[in-house]
Amino acid sequence: MLEGRDVAIATVIETWGSSPRQAGSQLVIDNSGNFEGSVSGGCVEAAVIAEAADVIRHGQPAMLEFGVADETAWKVGLSCGGRIKVYVERLG
Repeated sequence: MLEGRDVAIATVIETWGSSPRQAGSQLVIDNSGNFEGSVSGGCVEAAVIAEAADVIRHGQPAMLEFGVADETAWKVGLSCGGRIKVYVERLG
């Protein structure tokens, strides 16, 4: 808990090729959807924030992997051609 709020922290664990953030980059998300920091950007970061809400609610950590989006327009991916792996865990 941070100032009475439940929080999760997302950390870039690995990167391959071109990626928006380097390994070790972090994003902190609270149970109200407020966040600080960055693990990527755009739709990838939005997906990490949404997953963090589940992690906060259920307490189960998650390992997320994002890469170049395929032909399905709704799939979250990295347009820069790289891949990232992000670990999301609840704090407290």
